[in-house]
Amino acid sequence: MNQGIFLRRRSKVHVPIGTGGATRAQVASAVREIAAFRCVLSKSLIEQIGLLSATELKYWLREIVGVLRRETGAHVHHRPFYPDFPEQVLKASEAELYLNAVIHYLTLARLPATEDSRPAMLEGNFISRVIEPGSVSEFDSLLEPLISSRTSLSEQDAADVAWFIRTYKSDVFRLLPETVPFREIRAQVGGALILHVAGDVRVNAFLGRNVETTTDVLRLAVALTGGDVSLTTASTRFTAMKRSMRRLLLRLLDRIPNATEDVMRHAERWKRLAEVLHPGDYADKYPAALAAITAARRNEAWGSFGSRVETLFAQRHIATLTSLLQSRPGEFARRLDATLRRATEQESVLDAFETVAPQVSSPVLLQLLAQVSAPRPLPLRAFTPKGAFAKIYGIEDRREPPPPDVLARATSLCEAALVKRFASLPSLGRCFIDPALRDYRVPLAQRASSKSMRTLVRGSRLPMPDTRFIRLFLWWKNGSGRTDIDLSAAFFDADFVFKETVAYYNLKSFGGYHSGDIVTAPEGASEFIDLDLDVLVEKGIRYVVTSINSFTQQPYCDLPECFAGWMARADVAAGEVFEPRSVFDRIDIASDTQICLPFVMDLQERRMIWADLGLTSSARWNNVNNNLSGVSLMLRALIHTPRPDPETLFDLHVRARGERVASAQQAQAIFAPDQGITPFDTDLIRSQFL
Repeated sequence: MNQGIFLRRRSKVHVPIGTGGATRAQVASAVREIAAFRCVLSKSLIEQIGLLSATELKYWLREIVGVLRRETGAHVHHRPFYPDFPEQVLKASEAELYLNAVIHYLTLARLPATEDSRPAMLEGNFISRVIEPGSVSEFDSLLEPLISSRTSLSEQDAADVAWFIRTYKSDVFRLLPETVPFREIRAQVGGALILHVAGDVRVNAFLGRNVETTTDVLRLAVALTGGDVSLTTASTRFTAMKRSMRRLLLRLLDRIPNATEDVMRHAERWKRLAEVLHPGDYADKYPAALAAITAARRNEAWGSFGSRVETLFAQRHIATLTSLLQSRPGEFARRLDATLRRATEQESVLDAFETVAPQVSSPVLLQLLAQVSAPRPLPLRAFTPKGAFAKIYGIEDRREPPPPDVLARATSLCEAALVKRFASLPSLGRCFIDPALRDYRVPLAQRASSKSMRTLVRGSRLPMPDTRFIRLFLWWKNGSGRTDIDLSAAFFDADFVFKETVAYYNLKSFGGYHSGDIVTAPEGASEFIDLDLDVLVEKGIRYVVTSINSFTQQPYCDLPECFAGWMARADVAAGEVFEPRSVFDRIDIASDTQICLPFVMDLQERRMIWADLGLTSSARWNNVNNNLSGVSLMLRALIHTPRPDPETLFDLHVRARGERVASAQQAQAIFAPDQGITPFDTDLIRSQFL
């Protein structure tokens, strides 16, 4: 049992059968200790821990509190440069702030801790998470929806899958679903099974069912070396393999018909893999595998599907193009908008797409639906490349949009295909769908998502608590050398015009206050920024972009640990500088980038917009001021990019297999931000609603 996985994924914990003896005072003390993390125990959970002995309760509590400490960021010591932040910054003159910074840069010394005690934190009226008791069977059931996901898994999701396989070993087969729909997940599961359940014949059976193409074999090899199974980042560095593993990969490749064309799609990767596979050693046993790899080594000419499509696009041979695209429905959906804009007979293109739309995956149809139903022209054309970390490219939308009736029919085709598909699923009965779900986003591609306190999807807009003050926080520890990470806040008005920053070079302005710059963290270091929302709004600020910059230009993935988040505070002078009970979100920063934009505050709508985006710095001095153009672009792309929302997804399901009602009291199934199936139930959405 892994209490951390159970608590994070379901807000449940397991309580073992106890021997009794814990007093009411001991139980109350445990409840109070957990309450320090904005968590309350349900009545049934309190009753269960009351059946433990004092010793059993002590060890159970230690484990749960350890999980909550790491989850909120309280597992490390937080000490800002100005220990009595924000009072010291508020009272200090500009000259004093400047001299303190210069002394720190010259000596690396920090200000001594103050002896003044801080008043206790004022209790904010913030909603807490309710923790329920969970059984072993409920914990076991966490694996199936992860593996049944129809979209990519985040790093945290993949780590949870690997934990189950590594821990359960051969017993994991009783938890695996019959089919694994998403190819990247097939590779991740297959690689973990090979590494941790070697020798079980059911591993070969799993691979036989789930390795269908040469790219599946390549992904499996990448998974075995811990690489990026999406095959979008730099080529994986393959290491020496055991003979048994080499034979396994060659055997899987050898049985795939017409393997050469698929191998040539990733010829350079196959060349690198061949260096450790040594296919010539098994020429007699696996001749087809050798022939396919030899073609890649010789760079034999091959007209790829993509090159043929681009040629037809350039020549505007739309009839031939649509016929070719029909052979790959998913690619047709991705290129439908571009094809419609080039076609003179757009209805014929839609007729062709209509015949293959039922074969397009639900995630791709939902993305297309969001695109064709968005107002044209778009305020900004944004592109999020597929890959292991999240970044966005954006350009002005100068395209001539298709006529409204053409876009309307494209919308209808997507909706009709999805409704028909969902109609084959079990009935939902009477359903209530909260319109507030429009502020959230469907979890379509999570491979680039960072580990976070809550399961959030990029672009989701979450309500902020009713409080005047927000405190941003950052903690990091040195990598192989001195590491300087900077926390900054950039302020923009409603028209995305930049107004001001609060950063290490500007500690107080516009109602924002910085805790002071720390330039090295051998034992860890913290930076904080307090935001007075009332003052910011008065000054015309709408968006606050949190920016985290690696000033010494180490990528975050090279650091032992780096994380950031935000707290809601009723009074910034009360309580410790870091209070776990006020933490609303925390995100691990571990991408191969030097700039991270974790979240944006929309002060006009009082929404927190989940960003989790990365930038690469081209400036000599990597700070927010020298990267404002990229920050502004990311902000506009985050606001303007059309993305599928859960309200639309659930409405399509209800149209197909239910009846929508006006209130939750009338419903058999509820879809809402805070009850029933919520946007945070990403495992359930990815496996049962996509």
